[in-house]
Amino acid sequence: MEHKSISIKPFIGAKNFELSRNFYRDLGFKESILFPNMSYFKTDGLGFYLQDTYQEWVDNSMIFLEVEDVGYYWKELLALDLTSRYMGVKLTPIREFDWGKECYLHDPSGILWHIGEFLK
Repeated sequence: MEHKSISIKPFIGAKNFELSRNFYRDLGFKESILFPNMSYFKTDGLGFYLQDTYQEWVDNSMIFLEVEDVGYYWKELLALDLTSRYMGVKLTPIREFDWGKECYLHDPSGILWHIGEFLK
């Protein structure tokens, strides 16, 4: 099957919807409220849907965000002081692999974000 993809927009859940909304706004995402229980968050043409629901599948949810400079992004994450402002948020420093490097961010609901940069 051959087709031209335009975007991919995952749906993720939240244990505490309001807390997660604040968290993603603090990360610099712009929010569009779609329904009382769902918002769309976007940045630079990329985005995802945040739902006011939490099910077992959230425990295994992961999102990979490719960035140009993971070192710069890491410094920006540290400056936001998210781990002291949001319970359950965890940051794992940059790790290097044969394909590139990435750091990790767990959001307030436990969703794991891989923030990575591929070798050029």
